[in-house]
This record gives sequence, C-alpha cells and structure tokens, in this order.
Amino acid sequence: MWLATDEVLDTLRMIESEHLDIRTVTLGISLQSCVSSSMQKTCERVVRKILTVGKNLVPIVEQVADEFGIPIVNKRLALSPLAYICAATDAKSYVPLALAVDKAAAEVGVDYVGGFSALVHKGFKDCDRILFDSIPEALNSTTRVCSSLSLASTKAGINMDAVCRFGEVVLKTAHMAPEKEGLACCKLVCFCNMVEDNPFIAGAMHGMGESEAAINVGISGPGVVSAAIKRLGPDADLGQVAEIVKRTAFKITRMGELVGREVSRRMGVNFGILDLSLAPTPARGDSVAEVLEAMGLERCGTHGTTAALALLNDAVKKGGAMASSYVGGLSGAFIPLSEDEEMATCAGIGALSLDKLEAMTSVCSVGLDMIAVPGDTSAETIAGIVADEMAIGMVNSKTTAVRILPIPGKKAGDTVDYGGLLGAAPIIDVNKFSSANFVNRRGRIPAPLQGLKN
Repeated sequence: MWLATDEVLDTLRMIESEHLDIRTVTLGISLQSCVSSSMQKTCERVVRKILTVGKNLVPIVEQVADEFGIPIVNKRLALSPLAYICAATDAKSYVPLALAVDKAAAEVGVDYVGGFSALVHKGFKDCDRILFDSIPEALNSTTRVCSSLSLASTKAGINMDAVCRFGEVVLKTAHMAPEKEGLACCKLVCFCNMVEDNPFIAGAMHGMGESEAAINVGISGPGVVSAAIKRLGPDADLGQVAEIVKRTAFKITRMGELVGREVSRRMGVNFGILDLSLAPTPARGDSVAEVLEAMGLERCGTHGTTAALALLNDAVKKGGAMASSYVGGLSGAFIPLSEDEEMATCAGIGALSLDKLEAMTSVCSVGLDMIAVPGDTSAETIAGIVADEMAIGMVNSKTTAVRILPIPGKKAGDTVDYGGLLGAAPIIDVNKFSSANFVNRRGRIPAPLQGLKN
C-alpha cells in the first residue's frame, strides 16, 4: 500500500498527541473441526487448535507495532459459537470448555477471547439453553472469556423468550459474585442483527460463514476526530465538519488497513475486515462525547446530540469505505458509557439519561453499552430495556446491542470504577414503572415488513 509523505507525518502527529491507536487485532478461528461427542475430547481439540493457530499472534502483532511505530492496544481471539461446538456432546454444562478456552487464551497471551455464544433470534435449541445456563458461572470463573448472544434480527423478529432469559442471566451473573461489582457482566452482550466478523469485545465471534482463520482489525481515533474539528474552528458549517471527519476517517482507516494486511501476511491467514468504529477510552481527549461537544454542544446529551452523532457516524463510514475494500464488523461510533470519560461525566451531571442514550443508538454504531444500573433492577426491567434496543435494530435494519451492568448493593447516583479500559460510570436510574406484564407475554415479536427483501 502506497502512502504519501504527508499521510505519514499526519499519522505520526495523531499517534503522538491525539491518542490514535489500533484498538484491537483479533484472530478469528473456526472450531468446527473440533466437534466431538465427548466434552473432554472437545476441550482437548479446542485447546490444541487455539494453541496451534494462535501461537504467533501476539509476537507478530508486537513486531508490526514496533516496526510501524503504531500502538496496538489489544490482541484478541474470536471463536466459532461454542454452543454449536458443544452440541454433539451430552454435557449439561459448558463451563468446562470456557475454563479450557480461558487457559489456552492465557497461554497464547491474548487479552480476551470471544465466542461463548449462541444465536437464538428465532428460537432455542437444546445446546443454546445449556449455554445460557452456563453463562453466569463461565464468566465469573474465567478472566478472558466473553459471551455474545443473538436475540433478534430484521428477518426473524425478536425472540422475547430469549430476551426474558437474558434479563435473568444478567442478574444471576452480577449477583453470583457481588464483590466484583458486576465485572463479569462487562463480558456479556446481546445483539439484534449480530455480525459474524466483529473484532470488538464482548461481541467478537467467528461466524459460521467465515474462513478457517482470519485477522479482523478494530481502529480507534475519537481524539483525532475531535482535534480535527477543533482545528476547523467554530465558524465552519456542519457540511464542512462532515467533510473534515470524512477525511480524517480515511487516514485512520488507511493505517488500520496497513496493519491488518501485514499481520495477516506474516501469520499466513486471510485478512478479514477492518472495523471503522471509533472506540473511546477513559483517557481525557479520547472521547466520542468530546467529538460531539467539539461540534458545538455544551454537553453530550443535550438537544441536538442525536443529530450530531448521526453526522459523525455517517462521515466516519463514508471516509472509511473509501480507504478499505474490506470494511465490516460494526463500523461507526461506539458510545460505551463507562469507557468514555466525558460521556460518563455527562451522565453523572444529568445531561445524559438512559432514554437519551437509547435515542442515540438509533443512529450510532451499536447500542446501550456499559450502562451501570442499580443492583435491585428486576430481570423484567432489564428485559424491557433489551426489547426496546432490539426493536430499534430490527426496524432500522441495523446492528444494536445491550451490555448492561446491574451493580449489587448500589443505587442510582453511586459510581462503579473498574479501572483500565473499562473505566468508571455513574449508576443510572431506570424507569420506576413495570414492564413485566408485557415482557412476560413472551413468544416472538414478528419481523417488520422491511425484512421481506427477497
């Protein structure tokens, strides 16, 4: 890939002063060859394949980072949905496989591994029920294993049985180890219109339509975009703002493309996709909320926030799509509350509410992410929150998700602090009125008319 001198200099400035980095290089591994009728044998085969295919991931990524001078924050694995790798066994729990995967991931040296997953947007299979039942113990007894679940799609509608079950699983996961303050729930997410090539945690998995192995890259860059808008000045109109975001996204994406292709070449596996999502961190200056405020909002969450986020998301996609032929994953702007310091601050002072966050998800990359709620929130309320988010994705033919954190023993106005990339967040109150009678009707909400595309 040819790079002009000014692109190189721009990239160096972005890295040194604007928090530009590659958020993750994720190796997807197919485990379909590991299927066995024995849980023990399945675990052995899965571990062997992870160690064989993934053994060089971390050293190669570190070599590329050193040679190119580009920070690469995380190295991760994404596995085939483990519910289906275990389906041929007669096991009543999939926790043993989660433990085996966690141990193998530690040996390979990655930060996280996704794929403790099931796709139930149209209904449950026996293996799906076992995986759901295994989630609380699996996530509380492992460090790296993450779980993602497909509960709805534009084609299938919303599986409300699964939505209700998810609410119960979230609460059980949080309260199984109350001293962890919901930490295990940071590794649990549900989706509408789930994608097969997401490199980001907790939603990463290696879809059944993917190749034997592939490298997927997730970029960062909110700080770069914010700085570019500030350099543009307050007199630029919103069309000019969109143009500078688009051009900046192009440069960021070019860097990610370069890294992804080089890692893929050295590992001898396919280059999968480049995810354009602007992924914030708790570091000051590396915030999606700050990008929106640079456009002119006094605080993120005030009136106009959804429009500003729509502008940002669209411009990022337009710029990124011109820089890579293999754009995929989620691609847009993430709004994870605890992982974005300014967004968490805005929530803490009342500028940003749960309802406003939900509205923002109609135009952003994913959904309600890293939202801390009181520990006594009911499973039915969580199910109602999830159902609303699934509906936004279903009707708008986009990917939406929920990663919600009930914090045992805490109430609205308190805070939870995980440190590191997971950050800190205020506990947000939920609506005091019940949705129990609605969600407990269960069944399936039918797919919308726009799902009939054939």
